[in-house]
Amino acid sequence: LQVFEPNEFDIMLVMPVARLQLDECDDTGAYYYLSFKRNPKEKYLLKFLDEDGKLSAFKMLQALREIIKQEVKNIKDVEVTVKRKKAGSPAITLQIKNPPGEISVDIILTLEVQQSWPPSTQDGLKIEQWLGRKVRTEFRNRSIYLVAKQNKKEKVLRGNTWRLSFSHIEKDMLNNHGSSKTCCESDGPKCCRKGCLKLLKYLLEQLKMQYTKQLDKFCSYHVKTAFFHSCVMWPKDTDWQSGDLEHCFQKYLGYFLDCLQKSHLPHFFIPQYNLLSPEDKASNYFLSRLLNYELNNRFPILQE
Repeated sequence: LQVFEPNEFDIMLVMPVARLQLDECDDTGAYYYLSFKRNPKEKYLLKFLDEDGKLSAFKMLQALREIIKQEVKNIKDVEVTVKRKKAGSPAITLQIKNPPGEISVDIILTLEVQQSWPPSTQDGLKIEQWLGRKVRTEFRNRSIYLVAKQNKKEKVLRGNTWRLSFSHIEKDMLNNHGSSKTCCESDGPKCCRKGCLKLLKYLLEQLKMQYTKQLDKFCSYHVKTAFFHSCVMWPKDTDWQSGDLEHCFQKYLGYFLDCLQKSHLPHFFIPQYNLLSPEDKASNYFLSRLLNYELNNRFPILQE
């Protein structure tokens, strides 16, 4: 879904873990403290426990960062540097200098746990009408992914929280996005779903360049979440015919604007988790004003 040249890549570094105890660390249902049940198979991880016996994301990220720094020194034919740590970011970023351009690669430490999804996800992933009940069951039978992500609401910032990640499933939904199984396949009918998502992503990126400070709370994940909700509201392939891009885009944008107005965008997999917190009302309104201006003036920023 990269809109400009492909110069940013995300790589999940997945570590399988047999079983973990998940304890919610706030009311979002997305952030957890992790600890081992009796006698874990993964003895090598015990050195990353904190004084409370919780698996410390901070310690694991630090160790991984050191390994990557050492390994990067062995790369001879390309100039690779490890970027400075961004506070609260789950990624270790490599900058790869490569004429004619630069590439940045985010390496994200991810635990893959083979157990059932936590209760906060029970009412999420409402894709029955869109992709079907069987697909939902198949998705929910997959492992849980947890990324080393600091929860800013944690009372004492220890850096030992982990956040649920569904990026592997999101990728599958984007690749197989039709209610009919042949949508957008080489010999199947085409739709404009991905086109709509790319457009709104591009629109947000352009606005963020102009209003970096005011819009720093927003990221492409907001746009992607609104997109999945739109696919559920308009589940049929005929709702997204390729010739109707403009009309479909305006419907999808209308839904996103509504979320901004209400300061409410539920996480697609964890409905109790609101991605547009009312505390950020001012920036939600600010973005909604900008988008309304674009909509009412036939998107001047896209003409530039």
